[in-house]
Amino acid sequence: MAIPADPPSIPPVRDPHRFINDLDPDDIQRLIERLESRGREPAFTRLFENYASRLLLPKNARVLEMGSGTGVIARLLASTTGRQIHVTGIDQSPVLVEAAKQFACDGKLEDRLAFEVGDAHALQFASGHFDAVIAHTVISHVTDPGAVLKEAYRVLKPTGTLVVFDGDYASLTYGFDDVEIGRSVAWALARTVFNNPVVMRHMSRLLEAVGFELTEILSDLMSEIGQGSYFLSMADTYTSLMAESGLVPKADIDAWISAQHKAIEEDRFFASCNYYSFIARRPG
Repeated sequence: MAIPADPPSIPPVRDPHRFINDLDPDDIQRLIERLESRGREPAFTRLFENYASRLLLPKNARVLEMGSGTGVIARLLASTTGRQIHVTGIDQSPVLVEAAKQFACDGKLEDRLAFEVGDAHALQFASGHFDAVIAHTVISHVTDPGAVLKEAYRVLKPTGTLVVFDGDYASLTYGFDDVEIGRSVAWALARTVFNNPVVMRHMSRLLEAVGFELTEILSDLMSEIGQGSYFLSMADTYTSLMAESGLVPKADIDAWISAQHKAIEEDRFFASCNYYSFIARRPG
């Protein structure tokens, strides 16, 4: 089931995560650094822990993370879950898969983690193979959210659990003196980074269309006020790509990013975004 298209007035943008294999090595390295720094943010890991605490996994459970990136969430699952589990992560980027393997070795978690190159739209695993599937900030990047959810349904065991965690990036906001320019730049940032910036607004019916039973929805506000690193890192990582998109004038972007750094220096930074966890069950 497809989600509604963006209005015609919004030009298409190449989500760097969706097209990561087309990026140059410097841009990929910036994404690796962004993913790893994000994984160390206490506010962000709190959101992970919020849904992870709801996972009732059997002993020796097999868990799949779709779009595993550098393996941050897979490592958190393996290291914080009380029961012995094995996590398999798949990602379309061979570079990210190799990085994930190295980070797992560095953390001495390689016996509980495996990473493979794969496509979330066409998983390489047998039907009914996993006890749980995690889609952590990946559904906002994929080409076809409905197809990805169908694959998650297929590879889950009956009564298996799916967690879809992501942001509603139309709610992404940063403090800026000119409210209209600030709104335009924040939306341009969301359109640059996320192929499906408002997909979570459609998640209930997307899950229902596939056949999932929705069991719980968690709503969270992530904000940084005064000081901030999570949202500033997001802005810094993607500023050059936002400028290339042509969605807003480069002069507005330059003024906006300069103001964000000045706000940090003056201890008056402000940024926030709404995040949601949809927890669903494949019926038995």
